[in-house]
Amino acid sequence: MSCYDLHSHSWVSDGTLSPADLVRRAAAAGVDVLALTDHDDTDGCEEALRTAPQVGIAVVPGVELSVTWQATTIHVVGLQLDPSAPALAAGLERLRSFRQWRAEEIGRRLAARGIDGAYEGAQALARGRIISRTHFAHYLVSRHCGKDVRDIFKHYLTHNKPGYVPGRWAGLEEAVGWIREAGGVAVVAHPARYNLTAGKLRRLLGEFAECGGAGLEVVSGSHSRQDVDAMTSHALKFDLLASAGSDYHGPENPWLELGRLPALPEVLTPVWSLWEADAARNRGVA
Repeated sequence: MSCYDLHSHSWVSDGTLSPADLVRRAAAAGVDVLALTDHDDTDGCEEALRTAPQVGIAVVPGVELSVTWQATTIHVVGLQLDPSAPALAAGLERLRSFRQWRAEEIGRRLAARGIDGAYEGAQALARGRIISRTHFAHYLVSRHCGKDVRDIFKHYLTHNKPGYVPGRWAGLEEAVGWIREAGGVAVVAHPARYNLTAGKLRRLLGEFAECGGAGLEVVSGSHSRQDVDAMTSHALKFDLLASAGSDYHGPENPWLELGRLPALPEVLTPVWSLWEADAARNRGVA
């Protein structure tokens, strides 16, 4: 059985490996199909696709879009899409422009609390166009402002903390539209992480399905066994395809490895069944 990992990040966004090194590590870890899903940027897809045949795996071009839904930041993964699609490219440019302003504003807010140079420090850590909160967190750890990245987020970068800046991201229908226009499949990423009530999560998934969303990340690197069971029920209720992804960011998090995921529950239809069906049709056997 093939090993799919459909959620990963390179240094194009907030990961720490180049797209090529990410693909090589995935192959070494036994992954057969890897999706590169950097935050609001598809720049790494070409390098990843170019590297994949060298190590004998397949790469799915993707992206992880930032979405504002009922004042909550939600992430929607787009899979098997065309990174050059005009609407998607324009939407990503808009999101990156906001990210740039947000990074500068985080720097200003931290400076007002006596932490100078945070923007410049985070910028120096970023390898791609995006300066993320994770870059700020790593810089603040280096300044001994906290013991680790999690501690920094807790005390500086989340709601009501000194460096928190509310997101102004894409709308849900808008983001799904960009993905579908690019020929891709829209999937709600790590749904258990949003701390939504059961009712609010059902409303989110209902709206997502109504506007053309197709999948739910049932298995995630951040999901417990109980989370997988709950998301299985939601996928069945809303007739969503099931996805699986580690949300891998780099080797500095040794508890999270590419491809090290439980199998999808057998009652679900995997999102990759769409691509397998297309491949079969192209071979003339379906």
